[in-house]
Amino acid sequence: MTTLSVIIPAYNEEDGIAEIAERVLSVKDDLQEAGVADIELLIVDDGSADGTAEVASQIAGVRLIRHRKNRGYGAALKTGFSNATGELIGFLDADGTYPPEYFPQLCQKAMNGVELVIGSRMSGTDSKMPLTRRVGNYFFATLLTLIGRQKVSDSASGMRVFRRNILERIYPLPDGLNLTPVMSTRAVYEGIQMVEVPIPYDERVGSSKLSVFRDGSLFLQSIIWTVLTYNPVRILGIIGLIGIFCALSVAIALVVARVRGITTLGPWGVFTLYTAMVAGITGITIFALGSTFNYLVSLFYKQPIRQGLFGRPIFNPSLDHYFGWIGLGALVAGLSLGGISTILGVNGWDIARLWLYLLGSAMFILVGIQLIISWILMRVLEELSQREAMTKKDMGSSAGA
Repeated sequence: MTTLSVIIPAYNEEDGIAEIAERVLSVKDDLQEAGVADIELLIVDDGSADGTAEVASQIAGVRLIRHRKNRGYGAALKTGFSNATGELIGFLDADGTYPPEYFPQLCQKAMNGVELVIGSRMSGTDSKMPLTRRVGNYFFATLLTLIGRQKVSDSASGMRVFRRNILERIYPLPDGLNLTPVMSTRAVYEGIQMVEVPIPYDERVGSSKLSVFRDGSLFLQSIIWTVLTYNPVRILGIIGLIGIFCALSVAIALVVARVRGITTLGPWGVFTLYTAMVAGITGITIFALGSTFNYLVSLFYKQPIRQGLFGRPIFNPSLDHYFGWIGLGALVAGLSLGGISTILGVNGWDIARLWLYLLGSAMFILVGIQLIISWILMRVLEELSQREAMTKKDMGSSAGA
Protein backbone atom coordinates (compact mmCIF):
# COMPACT_ATOMS: atom_id res chain seq x y z
CA MET A 1 0.00 0.00 0.00
CA THR A 2 1.47 3.30 -1.13
CA THR A 3 1.21 6.45 0.97
CA LEU A 4 1.73 10.00 -0.26
CA SER A 5 3.27 12.36 2.30
CA VAL A 6 2.51 15.97 1.41
CA ILE A 7 4.64 18.68 3.01
CA ILE A 8 3.51 22.29 3.23
CA PRO A 9 6.18 24.74 4.46
CA ALA A 10 4.46 27.71 6.11
CA TYR A 11 5.76 31.04 7.32
CA ASN A 12 3.19 33.66 8.40
CA GLU A 13 0.41 32.05 6.35
CA GLU A 14 -2.46 32.14 8.88
CA ASP A 15 -4.90 33.55 6.30
CA GLY A 16 -4.56 30.73 3.80
CA ILE A 17 -3.16 27.69 5.58
CA ALA A 18 -6.54 26.19 6.53
CA GLU A 19 -7.91 26.41 3.00
CA ILE A 20 -4.90 24.81 1.31
CA ALA A 21 -4.75 22.05 3.94
CA GLU A 22 -8.42 21.18 3.42
CA ARG A 23 -7.90 21.14 -0.34
CA VAL A 24 -4.98 18.73 0.02
CA LEU A 25 -6.94 16.39 2.30
CA SER A 26 -9.93 16.45 -0.05
CA VAL A 27 -8.03 14.70 -2.88
CA LYS A 28 -7.75 11.42 -0.93
CA ASP A 29 -10.43 9.64 -2.98
CA ASP A 30 -8.90 10.74 -6.29
CA LEU A 31 -5.48 9.57 -5.06
CA GLN A 32 -6.90 6.10 -4.41
CA GLU A 33 -8.04 5.93 -8.03
CA ALA A 34 -4.44 6.71 -9.02
CA GLY A 35 -3.20 3.81 -6.87
CA VAL A 36 -2.23 5.75 -3.71
CA ALA A 37 -3.87 4.17 -0.68
CA ASP A 38 -3.43 6.96 1.87
CA ILE A 39 -2.29 10.54 2.32
CA GLU A 40 -0.23 12.05 5.12
CA LEU A 41 -0.25 15.84 5.46
CA LEU A 42 2.64 17.54 7.28
CA ILE A 43 2.64 21.30 7.85
CA VAL A 44 6.03 22.65 8.87
CA ASP A 45 5.63 25.99 10.62
CA ASP A 46 8.90 27.80 9.97
CA GLY A 47 8.97 30.06 13.04
CA SER A 48 5.88 32.08 12.10
CA ALA A 49 5.20 35.26 14.06
CA ASP A 50 1.43 35.11 13.43
CA GLY A 51 -1.16 32.43 14.19
CA THR A 52 -0.14 29.96 11.47
CA ALA A 53 0.77 27.18 13.93
CA GLU A 54 -2.39 27.67 15.99
CA VAL A 55 -4.62 27.47 12.92
CA ALA A 56 -2.79 24.41 11.56
CA SER A 57 -2.97 22.58 14.88
CA GLN A 58 -6.77 22.69 14.79
CA ILE A 59 -7.11 21.07 11.36
CA ALA A 60 -8.10 17.40 11.57
CA GLY A 61 -5.70 15.13 9.68
CA VAL A 62 -2.74 17.52 9.86
CA ARG A 63 0.56 16.65 11.49
CA LEU A 64 2.18 19.88 12.66
CA ILE A 65 5.94 20.29 13.00
CA ARG A 66 7.34 23.57 14.32
CA HIS A 67 10.65 25.38 13.94
CA ARG A 68 11.44 27.60 16.90
CA LYS A 69 12.79 30.27 14.57
CA ASN A 70 12.63 30.95 10.87
CA ARG A 71 15.17 28.76 9.05
CA GLY A 72 14.06 29.11 5.46
CA TYR A 73 11.80 27.50 2.85
CA GLY A 74 14.27 24.75 2.00
CA ALA A 75 14.97 23.95 5.65
CA ALA A 76 11.23 23.57 6.32
CA LEU A 77 10.87 21.21 3.37
CA LYS A 78 13.85 19.12 4.47
CA THR A 79 12.35 18.84 7.96
CA GLY A 80 9.21 17.53 6.30
CA PHE A 81 11.19 15.09 4.15
CA SER A 82 12.91 13.61 7.21
CA ASN A 83 9.62 13.22 9.09
CA ALA A 84 7.53 11.87 6.21
CA THR A 85 6.57 8.19 6.28
CA GLY A 86 5.19 7.74 2.77
CA GLU A 87 6.85 5.97 -0.14
CA LEU A 88 5.93 9.01 -2.23
CA ILE A 89 6.69 12.54 -1.04
CA GLY A 90 5.03 15.64 -2.41
CA PHE A 91 5.09 19.28 -1.52
CA LEU A 92 3.48 22.59 -2.42
CA ASP A 93 3.35 26.13 -1.07
CA ALA A 94 0.95 27.33 1.60
CA ASP A 95 -0.15 30.41 -0.35
CA GLY A 96 -2.75 28.71 -2.57
CA THR A 97 -0.90 29.29 -5.85
CA TYR A 98 -0.46 25.58 -6.62
CA PRO A 99 -3.47 23.28 -7.15
CA PRO A 100 -3.41 20.23 -4.85
CA GLU A 101 -6.19 18.80 -7.02
CA TYR A 102 -3.41 17.86 -9.49
CA PHE A 103 -1.64 15.60 -6.99
CA PRO A 104 -3.47 12.50 -8.37
CA GLN A 105 -2.07 13.24 -11.85
CA LEU A 106 1.44 13.67 -10.50
CA CYS A 107 1.14 10.52 -8.40
CA GLN A 108 -0.11 8.52 -11.37
CA LYS A 109 3.15 9.28 -13.17
CA ALA A 110 5.14 8.34 -10.07
CA MET A 111 3.21 5.07 -9.68
CA ASN A 112 4.17 4.22 -13.27
CA GLY A 113 7.87 4.36 -12.38
CA VAL A 114 8.79 8.03 -12.80
CA GLU A 115 11.15 9.09 -10.02
CA LEU A 116 10.45 12.84 -9.94
CA VAL A 117 7.25 14.49 -11.20
CA ILE A 118 7.15 18.28 -11.45
CA GLY A 119 4.04 20.40 -11.79
CA SER A 120 4.98 22.82 -14.57
CA ARG A 121 3.50 26.31 -14.31
CA MET A 122 5.13 27.31 -17.58
CA SER A 123 3.39 24.72 -19.73
CA GLY A 124 -0.01 25.06 -18.05
CA THR A 125 -2.69 26.94 -20.00
CA ASP A 126 -4.11 28.85 -17.03
CA SER A 127 -1.25 30.69 -15.33
CA LYS A 128 -1.56 33.95 -13.41
CA MET A 129 2.16 34.22 -12.79
CA PRO A 130 3.42 37.85 -12.93
CA LEU A 131 5.30 38.71 -16.12
CA THR A 132 8.65 39.35 -14.39
CA ARG A 133 8.58 35.96 -12.67
CA ARG A 134 7.47 34.24 -15.88
CA VAL A 135 10.44 35.73 -17.74
CA GLY A 136 12.79 34.73 -14.92
CA ASN A 137 11.49 31.16 -14.78
CA TYR A 138 11.77 30.86 -18.56
CA PHE A 139 15.40 32.02 -18.34
CA PHE A 140 16.32 29.53 -15.60
CA ALA A 141 14.54 26.64 -17.33
CA THR A 142 16.27 27.46 -20.63
CA LEU A 143 19.64 27.69 -18.88
CA LEU A 144 19.20 24.30 -17.24
CA THR A 145 18.02 22.81 -20.54
CA LEU A 146 21.17 24.07 -22.29
CA ILE A 147 23.73 23.08 -19.70
CA GLY A 148 21.97 19.89 -18.61
CA ARG A 149 20.98 18.71 -22.10
CA GLN A 150 17.50 17.76 -20.92
CA LYS A 151 14.31 19.65 -21.67
CA VAL A 152 13.02 21.46 -18.58
CA SER A 153 10.16 23.97 -18.70
CA ASP A 154 9.90 24.89 -14.99
CA SER A 155 13.08 24.39 -12.99
CA ALA A 156 11.78 26.20 -9.88
CA SER A 157 8.27 24.79 -9.52
CA GLY A 158 7.18 24.44 -5.91
CA MET A 159 4.78 21.53 -6.53
CA ARG A 160 6.38 18.10 -6.94
CA VAL A 161 5.99 14.41 -6.18
CA PHE A 162 9.00 12.11 -5.95
CA ARG A 163 10.00 8.69 -4.72
CA ARG A 164 11.56 8.70 -1.28
CA ASN A 165 14.55 6.66 -2.44
CA ILE A 166 15.95 9.50 -4.59
CA LEU A 167 16.62 11.73 -1.58
CA GLU A 168 20.13 10.38 -0.97
CA ARG A 169 20.98 11.11 -4.61
CA ILE A 170 19.75 14.72 -4.67
CA TYR A 171 21.14 15.77 -1.27
CA PRO A 172 22.55 18.10 -0.09
CA LEU A 173 19.83 20.68 -0.71
CA PRO A 174 19.94 24.33 0.42
CA ASP A 175 17.83 25.89 3.17
CA GLY A 176 16.50 28.77 1.08
CA LEU A 177 14.04 29.31 -1.76
CA ASN A 178 16.67 27.94 -4.14
CA LEU A 179 15.95 24.36 -3.04
CA THR A 180 13.74 23.70 -6.08
CA PRO A 181 16.20 24.75 -8.86
CA VAL A 182 19.00 22.88 -7.08
CA MET A 183 16.79 19.78 -6.84
CA SER A 184 16.02 20.02 -10.58
CA THR A 185 19.70 20.46 -11.46
CA ARG A 186 20.84 17.55 -9.30
CA ALA A 187 18.07 15.35 -10.73
CA VAL A 188 19.26 16.08 -14.28
CA TYR A 189 22.88 15.22 -13.50
CA GLU A 190 22.06 12.22 -11.33
CA GLY A 191 20.14 10.69 -14.23
CA ILE A 192 16.88 10.70 -12.26
CA GLN A 193 13.85 10.05 -14.45
CA MET A 194 11.97 13.34 -14.44
CA VAL A 195 8.61 14.21 -16.01
CA GLU A 196 6.66 17.47 -16.01
CA VAL A 197 2.87 17.71 -15.78
CA PRO A 198 1.19 21.01 -16.82
CA ILE A 199 -0.65 22.70 -13.95
CA PRO A 200 -2.51 26.00 -13.54
CA TYR A 201 -1.03 28.66 -11.31
CA ASP A 202 -3.13 31.11 -9.28
CA GLU A 203 -2.54 34.39 -7.48
CA ARG A 204 -1.22 33.92 -3.97
CA VAL A 205 -3.04 34.65 -0.72
CA GLY A 206 -1.24 37.55 1.01
CA SER A 207 1.97 39.28 -0.06
CA SER A 208 4.78 37.41 -1.82
CA LYS A 209 8.03 36.71 0.02
CA LEU A 210 9.95 36.30 -3.24
CA SER A 211 12.33 39.07 -4.31
CA VAL A 212 12.72 38.97 -8.08
CA PHE A 213 16.29 40.30 -8.16
CA ARG A 214 17.69 38.90 -4.90
CA ASP A 215 16.18 35.45 -5.26
CA GLY A 216 16.67 35.46 -9.04
CA SER A 217 20.41 35.97 -8.61
CA LEU A 218 20.43 33.26 -5.93
CA PHE A 219 18.69 30.83 -8.31
CA LEU A 220 21.24 31.59 -11.03
CA GLN A 221 24.20 31.07 -8.70
CA SER A 222 22.67 27.86 -7.35
CA ILE A 223 22.20 26.32 -10.80
CA ILE A 224 25.71 27.25 -11.95
CA TRP A 225 27.44 26.06 -8.77
CA THR A 226 25.48 22.80 -8.78
CA VAL A 227 26.44 22.12 -12.41
CA LEU A 228 30.08 22.84 -11.53
CA THR A 229 29.96 20.05 -8.93
CA TYR A 230 28.91 17.53 -11.61
CA ASN A 231 30.25 18.63 -15.00
CA PRO A 232 32.55 21.68 -14.70
CA VAL A 233 33.70 21.57 -18.31
CA ARG A 234 30.12 22.11 -19.49
CA ILE A 235 30.22 25.71 -18.22
CA LEU A 236 33.94 26.45 -18.14
CA GLY A 237 34.44 24.81 -21.53
CA ILE A 238 31.77 26.96 -23.17
CA ILE A 239 33.30 30.11 -21.64
CA GLY A 240 36.74 28.99 -22.81
CA LEU A 241 35.53 28.29 -26.35
CA ILE A 242 34.04 31.78 -26.57
CA GLY A 243 37.43 33.30 -25.69
CA ILE A 244 39.22 31.03 -28.17
CA PHE A 245 36.73 31.88 -30.92
CA CYS A 246 37.25 35.62 -30.34
CA ALA A 247 41.03 35.21 -30.57
CA LEU A 248 40.82 33.11 -33.74
CA SER A 249 38.47 35.62 -35.38
CA VAL A 250 40.90 38.48 -34.78
CA ALA A 251 43.85 36.33 -35.92
CA ILE A 252 42.10 35.53 -39.21
CA ALA A 253 41.26 39.21 -39.69
CA LEU A 254 44.93 40.15 -39.15
CA VAL A 255 46.12 37.57 -41.69
CA VAL A 256 43.62 38.87 -44.24
CA ALA A 257 44.78 42.43 -43.56
CA ARG A 258 48.43 41.43 -44.05
CA VAL A 259 47.59 39.69 -47.34
CA ARG A 260 45.94 42.89 -48.50
CA GLY A 261 49.09 44.83 -47.64
CA ILE A 262 47.87 46.52 -44.45
CA THR A 263 50.82 46.49 -42.02
CA THR A 264 49.84 49.15 -39.50
CA LEU A 265 47.12 49.22 -36.88
CA GLY A 266 45.28 52.21 -35.49
CA PRO A 267 44.34 52.66 -31.83
CA TRP A 268 41.22 50.49 -32.18
CA GLY A 269 43.17 47.83 -34.02
CA VAL A 270 45.76 47.67 -31.25
CA PHE A 271 43.01 47.49 -28.62
CA THR A 272 41.26 44.70 -30.56
CA LEU A 273 44.51 42.75 -30.80
CA TYR A 274 45.16 43.20 -27.09
CA THR A 275 41.64 42.03 -26.24
CA ALA A 276 41.94 39.02 -28.54
CA MET A 277 45.21 37.90 -26.96
CA VAL A 278 43.81 38.18 -23.46
CA ALA A 279 40.64 36.37 -24.54
CA GLY A 280 42.63 33.61 -26.22
CA ILE A 281 44.97 32.90 -23.32
CA THR A 282 42.09 33.15 -20.85
CA GLY A 283 39.90 30.90 -22.99
CA ILE A 284 42.57 28.18 -23.19
CA THR A 285 43.19 28.41 -19.44
CA ILE A 286 39.49 28.20 -18.52
CA PHE A 287 38.86 25.36 -20.96
CA ALA A 288 41.78 23.36 -19.55
CA LEU A 289 40.64 24.16 -16.01
CA GLY A 290 37.16 22.81 -16.76
CA SER A 291 38.60 19.57 -18.14
CA THR A 292 40.85 19.21 -15.09
CA PHE A 293 37.93 19.80 -12.73
CA ASN A 294 36.01 16.97 -14.40
CA TYR A 295 38.77 14.58 -13.34
CA LEU A 296 38.63 15.95 -9.79
CA VAL A 297 34.85 15.44 -9.74
CA SER A 298 35.34 11.89 -11.03
CA LEU A 299 37.90 11.22 -8.31
CA PHE A 300 35.59 12.63 -5.65
CA TYR A 301 32.59 10.52 -6.73
CA LYS A 302 34.89 7.50 -7.23
CA GLN A 303 33.50 6.69 -10.67
CA PRO A 304 34.43 7.36 -14.31
CA ILE A 305 33.71 10.73 -15.88
CA ARG A 306 30.03 10.64 -16.81
CA GLN A 307 29.69 13.89 -18.74
CA GLY A 308 31.69 16.20 -20.93
CA LEU A 309 31.46 19.44 -22.85
CA PHE A 310 28.81 17.98 -25.17
CA GLY A 311 26.98 15.94 -22.55
CA ARG A 312 28.94 12.77 -23.29
CA PRO A 313 32.44 12.15 -24.64
CA ILE A 314 32.54 12.31 -28.47
CA PHE A 315 36.27 11.66 -28.83
CA ASN A 316 37.88 8.33 -28.03
CA PRO A 317 40.11 8.89 -26.18
CA SER A 318 38.69 12.17 -24.91
CA LEU A 319 39.98 15.45 -26.33
CA ASP A 320 42.06 16.26 -23.25
CA HIS A 321 44.27 13.25 -24.01
CA TYR A 322 45.59 15.22 -26.98
CA PHE A 323 46.41 18.33 -24.92
CA GLY A 324 50.00 17.19 -24.57
CA TRP A 325 50.56 16.88 -28.33
CA ILE A 326 48.64 20.09 -29.08
CA GLY A 327 50.65 21.92 -26.42
CA LEU A 328 53.93 20.53 -27.73
CA GLY A 329 52.99 21.62 -31.25
CA ALA A 330 52.09 25.12 -30.06
CA LEU A 331 55.33 25.37 -28.08
CA VAL A 332 57.46 24.31 -31.06
CA ALA A 333 55.57 26.70 -33.36
CA GLY A 334 56.02 29.56 -30.90
CA LEU A 335 59.72 28.95 -30.40
CA SER A 336 60.28 28.59 -34.14
CA LEU A 337 58.36 31.76 -34.96
CA GLY A 338 60.18 33.66 -32.23
CA GLY A 339 63.57 32.37 -33.33
CA ILE A 340 63.00 33.26 -36.98
CA SER A 341 61.71 36.72 -36.05
CA THR A 342 64.73 37.33 -33.84
CA ILE A 343 67.14 36.28 -36.61
CA LEU A 344 65.38 38.54 -39.10
CA GLY A 345 65.53 41.44 -36.63
CA VAL A 346 69.24 40.94 -36.05
CA ASN A 347 69.75 40.97 -39.81
CA GLY A 348 68.15 44.36 -40.25
CA TRP A 349 64.42 43.84 -40.58
CA ASP A 350 62.36 46.75 -39.20
CA ILE A 351 60.69 45.91 -35.89
CA ALA A 352 57.46 47.32 -37.34
CA ARG A 353 57.40 44.29 -39.64
CA LEU A 354 58.20 41.80 -36.86
CA TRP A 355 56.27 42.85 -33.75
CA LEU A 356 53.13 40.96 -34.69
CA TYR A 357 55.09 37.73 -35.24
CA LEU A 358 56.83 38.15 -31.88
CA LEU A 359 53.46 38.60 -30.17
CA GLY A 360 52.19 35.51 -31.94
CA SER A 361 55.27 33.61 -30.82
CA ALA A 362 54.71 34.60 -27.20
CA MET A 363 51.07 33.54 -27.37
CA PHE A 364 51.88 30.14 -28.89
CA ILE A 365 54.52 29.51 -26.21
CA LEU A 366 52.17 30.43 -23.35
CA VAL A 367 49.35 28.30 -24.78
CA GLY A 368 51.72 25.36 -25.30
CA ILE A 369 53.02 25.50 -21.73
CA GLN A 370 49.47 25.79 -20.35
CA LEU A 371 48.25 22.75 -22.30
CA ILE A 372 51.26 20.61 -21.41
CA ILE A 373 50.87 21.41 -17.70
CA SER A 374 47.13 20.65 -17.87
CA TRP A 375 47.80 17.38 -19.71
CA ILE A 376 50.28 16.25 -17.06
CA LEU A 377 47.87 17.14 -14.25
CA MET A 378 44.94 15.34 -15.88
CA ARG A 379 46.96 12.21 -16.53
CA VAL A 380 47.95 12.11 -12.84
CA LEU A 381 44.30 12.53 -11.80
CA GLU A 382 43.23 9.86 -14.27
CA GLU A 383 45.81 7.46 -12.85
CA LEU A 384 44.58 8.12 -9.32
CA SER A 385 40.98 7.59 -10.42
CA GLN A 386 41.80 4.30 -12.12
CA ARG A 387 43.80 3.16 -9.10
CA GLU A 388 40.81 3.88 -6.87
CA ALA A 389 38.48 1.94 -9.15
CA MET A 390 40.86 -1.03 -9.41
CA THR A 391 41.35 -1.12 -5.63
CA LYS A 392 37.58 -1.25 -5.06
CA LYS A 393 37.23 -3.97 -7.71
CA ASP A 394 40.03 -6.08 -6.24
CA MET A 395 38.69 -5.69 -2.69
CA GLY A 396 35.25 -6.67 -3.90
CA SER A 397 36.62 -9.78 -5.61
CA SER A 398 38.51 -10.75 -2.45
CA ALA A 399 35.42 -10.35 -0.32
CA GLY A 400 33.41 -12.45 -2.76
CA ALA A 401 36.03 -15.20 -2.64
